[in-house]
Amino acid sequence: MKNYILNNGNGIPALGLGVWQVNDAVQCKDVVSFALRNGYRLIDTATVYQNEAAVGEGILDSGIPREEIFVCSKLWIQDMGYQATKDAIDRLLKRMQLDYLDMYLIHHPLGDYVGSWAAMEEAVKAGKIINIGVANFGKKQLTELIENSSTVPAIDQMEIHPLCQQRYLREFLKEKGIALEAWSPLGSGNSAVLEDADILSMAKKYSKNAGQIVLRWHIQEGVIAIPKSVHQERLVSNIDVWDFELTEQEMNIIRNKDTGKNILGYDLEHPEQGEWTDFLLNLKVES
Repeated sequence: MKNYILNNGNGIPALGLGVWQVNDAVQCKDVVSFALRNGYRLIDTATVYQNEAAVGEGILDSGIPREEIFVCSKLWIQDMGYQATKDAIDRLLKRMQLDYLDMYLIHHPLGDYVGSWAAMEEAVKAGKIINIGVANFGKKQLTELIENSSTVPAIDQMEIHPLCQQRYLREFLKEKGIALEAWSPLGSGNSAVLEDADILSMAKKYSKNAGQIVLRWHIQEGVIAIPKSVHQERLVSNIDVWDFELTEQEMNIIRNKDTGKNILGYDLEHPEQGEWTDFLLNLKVES
């Protein structure tokens, strides 16, 4: 598995498994265990997914040494703020049966994320978390966070796929040394991505499927990708992307498919606005 080096010198696998919407606990445990036994080393969950405990069970069931696995979870909105975040981290580690977390992200820039960040920095010093980062943060929120803390986020996880490439933010992330990680790297199964004629043509050329072409594009773009699947055949194929390389012309063909629009219609620079934000703020989960 290829690794990228984060701004603190630590490594992170280039490709992993996301478990968003894997709601059945037994299925989640089995998927995580199978993925780890078949070469995955990055597992991404979140408190709002309500499957962190099952992910922890899958890690134990896999038999893979803990130190070989990169585990990431995310702080939910209701636990924002200094003390609430400290408490959430302790509950999370107990829930997942882990001594430490490899990466912890602020899931959305809503609420007191500066206070939460301070608690996360303390958790790093205490050895409870190795790396800290954010998700769905735009330039405005990242700038505020950096100006009010001593730690630059290691990653910014956001929607990235051929139709939504977040190009306006990439130069800023590069300047700050923040790695980019893609949720929904295959466009959430969007037919405009996986049935695109150009991508299918590349798939035929390399004897791969469309998803593998898109994941290879992410890797060559330097973007960490965490595709979700509960199907064993697809789990295996999603990491079978190391034996071919897209040409620069093919990379540019996919780059040119960017629409600049995301699936949910949110505004990264004004996350406090819109129906999606209202939904998030009212979504309470057990944490």
